[in-house]
Amino acid sequence: MNILVTGGSGFIGSHIVDKLKDKGHNVRIFDLVPTFRKDVEYYKGSLLNLDELKMCMGNIDMVFHIGAVADVGGVFKDPVYSESINATGTINVLEAIRQSGSIKRIIYASTEWVYSNCKEDVVDEETIVPPPSHLYTSTKFVSELYCQNYNTMYGIPFTILRYGIPYGPRARPTAVVPVFVNKAMNGKPLTIKGSGDQFRQFVYVEDLAEGNVAAIQDIAKNKIYNVTGDKKITIKDVAETVKKILGNVEIVHEKEERVADFKGKLVRNDKVKRELGWMPKTSLEVGLKKYIEWVKGTGKNQ
Repeated sequence: MNILVTGGSGFIGSHIVDKLKDKGHNVRIFDLVPTFRKDVEYYKGSLLNLDELKMCMGNIDMVFHIGAVADVGGVFKDPVYSESINATGTINVLEAIRQSGSIKRIIYASTEWVYSNCKEDVVDEETIVPPPSHLYTSTKFVSELYCQNYNTMYGIPFTILRYGIPYGPRARPTAVVPVFVNKAMNGKPLTIKGSGDQFRQFVYVEDLAEGNVAAIQDIAKNKIYNVTGDKKITIKDVAETVKKILGNVEIVHEKEERVADFKGKLVRNDKVKRELGWMPKTSLEVGLKKYIEWVKGTGKNQ
């Protein structure tokens, strides 16, 4: 299959490209950042340029739309640019797919953050999602709606994947795991905002990439899946595991909490296990050890 991956040079996108190549697919990347792989096609372009997107859609069977401003801190600092990349960028991808006339499906990368304002403590794909309180979440949720709109109006099939919190090699340096690892390796205390009891369903990035590849199956057409870790992992758990692996590191709590932070929910992933045969395999400790070894080998956690 010929597959286009927007954002294919980035953290999650590059791992999806790896897994797609492992499965024998022909892969084309659309990104502003060049890819490190020499065995894929690379188109340099912006999600804000419809003509550039249309140009790279030729002879493509399926699109993984991963490209986005994924750092919630970055969205907070530059909301207008972030909205344009995340929302307008998505509708540009959908319109390029529509005009191509031949692409079979879009697989869209969303997030478990969409459940943040749900009243329920346990949520799944059938849970009604209320208006989000964070702009990042709004851009992801409206992009989900755009995918569904283009299916209803133009017959373009979709699959929406709501990711758990990814970590692992090639992660953004501003994400919580790289920040903790960087501080620990430099002998600095690990700073936790609030109690540290807020939890996420962290998922090792290679497991997450395999979940994306599993979504190619026909059964996933026009469906939503939670591709998350199985366990509730607190920020304090992450800090303590980093300390366990790297040695005697101080953990410091601050009273201030992040603005409109994700309110932890137990996000059920039964559907993706049942229908696509995917499940997370890598424990937090094993995943952190793999990430730390990658950092030591590359020096890229800066």
